[in-house]
Amino acid sequence: MAYFIDVIVPLPLKNTFTYALTTEEFANIAEGMRVAVPFGKTKVYTGVVLAKHTTPPIKYEAKPIEEILDSNPTVTSRQLKFWVWMASYYMCSLGEVLKASLPSAFLLESETVVELNKAANIDFSELDDNEFLIVEALQNQSLLRIQEIMQILDKQRVLPILNRLVDKQAVIINQEIYEQYKPKVVSYVRLNAIYKQDDKLHDLLDELSRAPKQREVIFKLFETSASEKKLQASDLAKLCNTSSSVIKSLVDKGILESYQIQEDRVQFEGESTLKDITFNAHQLKAYNSIQQSFETNSVCLLHGVTSSGKTEIYINLIKDVLAKGEQVLYLVPEIALTTQLITRLQSYFGEEVLIYHSKYSVNERVEVYNHVKNKTKGKIVIGARSSIFLPFQELGLIIVDEEHESTFKQYDPAPRYNARDAAVVLANLFKTKVLLGSATPSIESYYNAKHQKYGFVSLNKRFGDVLPPEIELVNIKEKYKRKEMSGHFSDRLAEEILNTLKQGEQVILFQNRRGYSPYLECLTCGESPQCPNCDVSLTYHSYKNQLRCHYCGYHIAMQLECMKCGSADLTTKGLGTEQVETELKTLYPDHNIGRMDLDTTRGKHGYEKIITAFENEEIDILVGTQMLSKGLDFRNVGLVGVMNADSLLNFPDFRAHERSFQMLQQVAGRAGRTKKRGRVLIQTYNPFHQILQQVSTNDYVGMYKDQIEERHQYKYPPLCRLIRFTFRNKDFNKVNEASLWFAKSMANTFKEHVLGPEFPPVSRIRNEYYKNVILKIPKQQSLSKTKEVIDKILKSYTAIGQYRGVRCVINVDPY
Repeated sequence: MAYFIDVIVPLPLKNTFTYALTTEEFANIAEGMRVAVPFGKTKVYTGVVLAKHTTPPIKYEAKPIEEILDSNPTVTSRQLKFWVWMASYYMCSLGEVLKASLPSAFLLESETVVELNKAANIDFSELDDNEFLIVEALQNQSLLRIQEIMQILDKQRVLPILNRLVDKQAVIINQEIYEQYKPKVVSYVRLNAIYKQDDKLHDLLDELSRAPKQREVIFKLFETSASEKKLQASDLAKLCNTSSSVIKSLVDKGILESYQIQEDRVQFEGESTLKDITFNAHQLKAYNSIQQSFETNSVCLLHGVTSSGKTEIYINLIKDVLAKGEQVLYLVPEIALTTQLITRLQSYFGEEVLIYHSKYSVNERVEVYNHVKNKTKGKIVIGARSSIFLPFQELGLIIVDEEHESTFKQYDPAPRYNARDAAVVLANLFKTKVLLGSATPSIESYYNAKHQKYGFVSLNKRFGDVLPPEIELVNIKEKYKRKEMSGHFSDRLAEEILNTLKQGEQVILFQNRRGYSPYLECLTCGESPQCPNCDVSLTYHSYKNQLRCHYCGYHIAMQLECMKCGSADLTTKGLGTEQVETELKTLYPDHNIGRMDLDTTRGKHGYEKIITAFENEEIDILVGTQMLSKGLDFRNVGLVGVMNADSLLNFPDFRAHERSFQMLQQVAGRAGRTKKRGRVLIQTYNPFHQILQQVSTNDYVGMYKDQIEERHQYKYPPLCRLIRFTFRNKDFNKVNEASLWFAKSMANTFKEHVLGPEFPPVSRIRNEYYKNVILKIPKQQSLSKTKEVIDKILKSYTAIGQYRGVRCVINVDPY
């Protein structure tokens, strides 16, 4: 009987691929194991076994696999089910889900290697200079990689030369599989076991009487052995104030022995000071209500105002789950948030806390993945959206903190999933519970709670009965008229900043645009430098004195004269965080000013350094983008200033008003989180805007009613589903023709529910033109049947030769 497996290959291809197995391989293989499989003529990929069976493929002959890479499955059966759901719902391939799910170290890669053909008699007279150099190098070492050949020849294009050598049968080209993950092994030193006996130790010390430095090392080791502290050779040398050569000579003599231990790259150094949390009456009521809600609902929405003590409720719920021996997933929207949260949770749970996000190295992520799968360490995982792919064994609770945040949505590459929605499906696979927490819930979650799909718990009092911040709207249109502005600061904001600093409190200023100035303008001809690759103006960054594109990274030096008319009369327009920082340094020269945006937090510990400095009150005024709005807890912030609220409101997106309310409300929530009431000043040209009025009175329900009415009228989520199709190509006409054909084909079936094709606000990025078609799917319409129709239209689309180069990117629930 023939045996086969279906393998998911890490490529954006819709199908799985069937490979043949021997009887022995079939007996040793299981679903979820990794296998090395040949693909195409020369490539070898790591695939994951989706199913094993005895049915041969119809359209092709199954190739044998290269090798089985695991003795136990790397991927659990629940993960595989989750992947299949994700590929189906978000209309992407299983290969794309595989690439997103596994740390890249698990996906072994094949690398082209060149070896000498020992069976051939090489005629050196037929070789040119480059060919001779390669053959000569191969006579001195067994194989060469492509990169090494490039270095030997000092050329980038070496494949034609290698092809000539293959034709002359001088070399053989193979694929070598290499593994990326290497466990961290640390070497330590200890006293040889034979010297643990008193008489042997006395003899040794007598023997070393003429080597005082070596004697001192032995004494130090003996002292530290009582504390059971492991010592590396370098640490021991420092302790004894001696050189490493002294330690080495003791190892060589066999007096000390060197041993190795495999260790985690990320370790918790402190101690957990586990203590009971004392709830106030409001928290206790909310906690009990959540427990009751979980009896009838699998998902519960906790609507708790900023600084109401939601984290303490989460901690108690986590304790309940850990008592049952189950695992917890705590999802946060931004890495910046994890810094504070980790410290807080580790003070309760110590080594039980594992962290997983993109700033971790590949090796660090592999270690967390293995701990979660094998349950060797840590039952609580705090992570960004990618942590929903971890191989949980007994998941008891998923907490989605700040569930309204748009950063839970993955935009590129596929799968373009929303971690909040995917968490609900993942919990369903484990038959467990999800808690969504936010001070400003998303319209969808609140709608689901109102329609009894989710449980709902409200926590509307701040911890310690602190009053919500006092919010004041400053009309900068009037301030400019009356000449009461210093740069971009109204006299009111400048005065409040000064008063706050005098009281020894800190200030947060919010401006949701990085850089110094959004664009440069010539006052003579009105020209503004544009990016040659994208349809956007270049942003001025003063710290590098350059103009930079935030889409493709293109940059040029700051212009001294207009590129069009040659005039030197140039000015910067608009406002970025860098300019706010510069103006603050002029206005408040005696105070420390920090900035938190994408430019200042690029390093692995970038967020941590800034947040810690602000917590320790080393920074008096912190300027930042939306990173500052996400659940950070600073105890000494007396004032929050919003530099310009209008840039949030005037955005071409049906969610613009909802997002503006959420962001302003969240930023305002950073003020006055302890005993004293905080103050919030929002500068705007339009203080009578409905959203700003609702923010100033903290009227979430009013905002929800307005927005849901609009969504009902214009058929937007949560009252219907959206799928966006984005067409991309470097040829403008091709993009136009392809998107128009697709929109017409869709309109034949879905009629008025198809919008477009339309160019997005930024219609060219990296020299590619973009055009969107949007499909609205009413609630009563079957999603699965709709996707079947879309698949048929996509097959017809890909069959048209002239559109083949125009890529169609599918984004389900795009906003």
